[in-house]
Amino acid sequence: MKKIIVPLDFSEQSEYALKVAASLAKKHGSEILALHMLELNQAMISSSEGFHPEQTVFLIKLAEKRFNKFLDKPYLKGIQLTPIIKHFKVFSEVNEVAKEHNAELIVMGSHGTDGLKEIFVGSNAERVVRNADIPVLVIKKEIKDFKVDRFVFASDFKEENLLAFQKAKAFADMLSADLDMVYVNTPGDSFLSTADTYERINQFLAKANVGIEVSIYNDYSVERGILNYSENSGADAIGIPTHGRKGLSHFFMGSIGEDIANHSDLPVVTFKI
Repeated sequence: MKKIIVPLDFSEQSEYALKVAASLAKKHGSEILALHMLELNQAMISSSEGFHPEQTVFLIKLAEKRFNKFLDKPYLKGIQLTPIIKHFKVFSEVNEVAKEHNAELIVMGSHGTDGLKEIFVGSNAERVVRNADIPVLVIKKEIKDFKVDRFVFASDFKEENLLAFQKAKAFADMLSADLDMVYVNTPGDSFLSTADTYERINQFLAKANVGIEVSIYNDYSVERGILNYSENSGADAIGIPTHGRKGLSHFFMGSIGEDIANHSDLPVVTFKI
């Protein structure tokens, strides 16, 4: 893993992400791309009425000074660190920066959201997850030494998840973590018998050309099942595929991957299908 992107907004949560990225960078010799989105819209930058260019430059320089101070941390010593400041707060742009620099992982801090705010606004981490083509590691709490011994990967074991599974397995191998695979069976239209569930799982594993034991966990919803299974099994992190749905499709159908990233206290890694 050569390059890790960490979006930073000077919040406590973004520093949690920075510490985790630093831990990974030291273990794998990675470069950290520290990304700050400066909230200046186009009207403020280009308008000649009521807002002067020198004021824009002043705000940019002020942000750069604050950014450099924020990055002056003892735990970053010895790590190759590249600060990047973008002048628009557009979270889909994180993926563009990742492509430009050939980054392999985004580490993002999040406080999560709930209720109507989640439906109509969502969290910044959720937006990054929705737009990112590379894996996104979402961090909610401070972790002094990021180490994953047990990595739960949840899937419905449909063929479309093969690529996400391969990325998750590579991530677990990189961390020297045990990969714990789980299928959550729920009541209703999506219910499968034990025989049908194992048939789907075995077909998936045959196509993936791996021999891994998979647990079947029963719960009232996929989201609750993943969270409950991970807690009960002593997981250190959760991996999950995400479609990255947008627009009306996202509003009406949602994404279990985004919901897990939003609501889990454990670190969550999303892998784009």
